[in-house]
Amino acid sequence: MLRQSLNFKLSQKLSPQQIQLMKLIQLPTQAFEQRVKQELEENPALDDSKDSLDDDYDEFSNQDEYGDENDTIEADINVDEYLSDDDIPEYRTQANNYSADDDEKSIPYASGTSFTQSLTDQLNTRRLSEQHYGIAQFLVGSIDNSGYIRRSMEDIADDLAFTMNIYTDVLEVEQVLKVVQQLDPAGVGARDLQECLLIQLSRKRNNESTELAMKLVGESFDAFSKKHYKKILEKYHIDEDELRDAIEEIEHLNPKPGSAYAGGSTRMVEQVVPDFTIRIKDGELELTLNGRNAPELHVSRDYSNMLKGYKEAKEKSKSQKDAVMFIKQKLDGAKCFIEAIKQRQETLFMTMSSIMYYQKEYFLTGDERNLRPMILKDIADEIGMDVSTVSRVANSKYVDTPYGTKLIKEFFSESMTNSDGEEVSTREIKKILETVIGEESKRKPLTDQKLAELLKEKGYPIARRTVAKYREQLDIPVARLRKEI
Repeated sequence: MLRQSLNFKLSQKLSPQQIQLMKLIQLPTQAFEQRVKQELEENPALDDSKDSLDDDYDEFSNQDEYGDENDTIEADINVDEYLSDDDIPEYRTQANNYSADDDEKSIPYASGTSFTQSLTDQLNTRRLSEQHYGIAQFLVGSIDNSGYIRRSMEDIADDLAFTMNIYTDVLEVEQVLKVVQQLDPAGVGARDLQECLLIQLSRKRNNESTELAMKLVGESFDAFSKKHYKKILEKYHIDEDELRDAIEEIEHLNPKPGSAYAGGSTRMVEQVVPDFTIRIKDGELELTLNGRNAPELHVSRDYSNMLKGYKEAKEKSKSQKDAVMFIKQKLDGAKCFIEAIKQRQETLFMTMSSIMYYQKEYFLTGDERNLRPMILKDIADEIGMDVSTVSRVANSKYVDTPYGTKLIKEFFSESMTNSDGEEVSTREIKKILETVIGEESKRKPLTDQKLAELLKEKGYPIARRTVAKYREQLDIPVARLRKEI
C-alpha cells in the first residue's frame, strides 16, 4: 500500500559572509593579525599602505547585486558601483575606542641555544663510540619539554634500526641512557618522576637527610607520594624531625628539569596578548579594544585605476571583460573582509562592555567574591546577539585588568542560592573554599565532609560531593595529600 505524506522542515543556513565573521570573532588578537596578513597576501585588491589614504577610489558603495557570472561577462559591468568620490572610507570615520599604546607588534621569542642543542653540545664533550653517539643523539631527540623520555627502550631500539640503521638491543640503549642522564640539568633523561628525583639526589652532597631521601624515593615512593608518614616513621625507625628534613631535601628538587633551562625548548615562547584593557579612571571603568584589532585596510590604488581605465575605454574586448570579472571578484572579497572586520570590532567591544558593567563590582575591587552569577545567555540577551557569538568572544579572548590579565570565560559562572535566599556565584563559593583550606591546620587537613559543614555554617549549603568537585576544579588535592608534618 502506497502512502503519500508531506513534511515541512525549517532550517537556517549561514551565508559565507556570516561564516567569515564568526571565524574572525573567534580569533584572538595575534591569530587575527595573522589572518589579516594572509588575506593581504591572497587578495591583491586589499591594501594597508599608509600612502594610499588619500586615494579617491579606496572605498566603494554597498550596491553589489549581480546576475549570473556569464551574464555579467556578456553585459557591460557597472564600474561606478566600485568607485566612490569619498576621500575617506566610512569605516575609518567611526568613533573608536582602541588602546593607543599598542604600537609594539613584535612578539618576543626565546633566544639563545635550544634545549636539545644544549644537550647535544654536552654530548660532544663525551668520549663515545660512533654507535653509542648515534644512540645518545636519538635519546636526546626523544626528550620532551619537561626533560623526560616517555617512550619505552624497546620502541627506541626498534626505531634506531628502522630510521638510523643502528642495530642494538635494550641493554645497550639503557647503557647509553645512563650517559645521557649525566647531562645537565640534573634529572634530564629520566623515564618517570621517581627516576628523575633519584638522579638529582645522587648528585647532592651526601648526608643523613640525603640518604634518607634516597630511601624514601627509591624504596617507599608509593607511600611517600601518598603521604603515609606513619608507615614511613615505623619502617625506618625515625622521628618526625628526621622525616621533615628528608622531605625538605626532596621538595628542593625539580620535578621538570627541562623547564629550568633558559631556552625552554626548540619551540617559540607563547605570549598572551590582551584583546581588551580595563582601567579605573576617577572611580569609573574605562574599556579599550587592543588597537591591533583595528587594521586600516582599503582598496588598492592599482585596482581602482584598472577599473577606471576599463570604464573610460571606448571598446571593451572579451579579454578585458574577463579581467574585470577577476577584479570584481577580488573587490567583492575585499569589501566583505573590510566589513567583517568592522563588525568584529563592534561585536567584541559591545560584548566586553556588557560583561564589564555586569561585573562592575569585581572590576572596581578585584575581589572574586564580588563576581555575580553570569552565564552566556545573560550577556547574549543584553546585547541582542546569539549565545554562540558571546561564547566565541569569551572562550578565546583575554582582558588586561588592574588585577592581571584574565581569560574572559573565567568571569562566567553558575549560580546557587545561599541560606538567605540570595543568588551567589559558584566562583564566590570556590574562593571561600580556597580560603578555608588555606587557613586549615596542615598537620590535620579538613576532609571534604568537614569543609561542607564549615561552608554550611557560613551560609552556603552545598553537598560533600559538590565540595569535592570544586576542590578538584581548583587543583587542590584531598586532605591526606595536603598533610604536612
